Amino acid sequence: MGSMCAAVANPLEGVPLDQLRRRTSMKWRAYGEDVLPLFVAEMDVMIAEPVARALVDAVQRGDTGYAVGTEYAVALQEFARTRWGWDGVAPERAAIVPDVMMGAVEILRLVTEPGDAVVVNCPVYPPFYSFVEHMDRRVIDAPLGASNRLDLDTLAAAFVTARAGGRTAAYLLCNPHNPTGTVHSAEELAAVASLAATHSVRVVADEIHAPLVMPGQRFVPYLSLPGAENGFSLMSASKGFNLAGLKAALAIAGPEAGADLARLPEEVSHGPSHLGVIAHAAALRDSGPWLDALIEGLDRNRRQVASLLAEHLPKARYTPPEATYLAWIDCRELGLEDDTWAERERGLVTLRTGPAAFFLEKAGVALNSGAAFGTGGGGHVRLNFATSSAVLEEAVTRMGEAVASH
Repeated sequence: MGSMCAAVANPLEGVPLDQLRRRTSMKWRAYGEDVLPLFVAEMDVMIAEPVARALVDAVQRGDTGYAVGTEYAVALQEFARTRWGWDGVAPERAAIVPDVMMGAVEILRLVTEPGDAVVVNCPVYPPFYSFVEHMDRRVIDAPLGASNRLDLDTLAAAFVTARAGGRTAAYLLCNPHNPTGTVHSAEELAAVASLAATHSVRVVADEIHAPLVMPGQRFVPYLSLPGAENGFSLMSASKGFNLAGLKAALAIAGPEAGADLARLPEEVSHGPSHLGVIAHAAALRDSGPWLDALIEGLDRNRRQVASLLAEHLPKARYTPPEATYLAWIDCRELGLEDDTWAERERGLVTLRTGPAAFFLEKAGVALNSGAAFGTGGGGHVRLNFATSSAVLEEAVTRMGEAVASH
């Protein structure tokens, strides 16, 4: 894999702000040019050179048809073996899906019925709620516990509630966790597998942030744990390599779940982009040095956020995440109004009041409102620090000045 090659420059410091503002994706079109957008999960980087080369080569060949084959799964298999010491990605038990959330929906359809319950650990990625409810399943919250870690007693109680009346149930696990950046330990995940087996709950793990684990931490794939054999994982190079616009992901079945995955409707495989599959495979197979440089830059940035908050917003509470490029910031001691909902606009949930609304209006900094992440999210914001150090400094400085003038 490419990670044995020479190191590359920090990808987060390579794109000037004026160049970023010429982009046409959601991050750079949702708000005006006076706003610093640190909300949606896009990174301010140029994609890794091997990925760009693979895409250009495909276009020059006219290779723009439908996705097929095991190239993506084979690339992930080697990536998982090299990065995580895990040899559990079996291409024969993997299926290409359009993206992680659509893959999760399709897996949940295989193992639950309409009206069944899906357990989630709030506060959690907002589409966990909207997608599950849209497919006519019930969401049951199992809130995170102290230090934003899994609370196993709460989880067990949620499993009991989910299985009431003998209904089937599933657990949509976020590993690493979004928005807190928590990396679940092997011991925690083994306990999850044991609880799921005891209560006959099927586990579906969203592991999209797995490549983005910070130094000193270790990502543990859920399917690598004893007892997780009938679980599923959804993985993608999307977040780790900034490829959200190139749709592709993999649904991976544990050894005892292969028959379930084989029931995945054939039409699901029509959704992924062929160029996406090519790009994701090139990222996992050939872009190790770029990822190493990115993680080093993100490690610096998560610590910079801590320093900037201490200087400009000392009453804000923040623990640098163990994974992801997302800062989960508790603003409840800043003296701002509570969150109140407004309406959906341009696909975004907007708020009349609350920390995110305040920082957008008064500081020109766009953040995600913690209220959208469910129970425990109120009074928080999620800040995407996958940008340059200069943008981070400007954003937090603005936020501090806005609070000081409030």
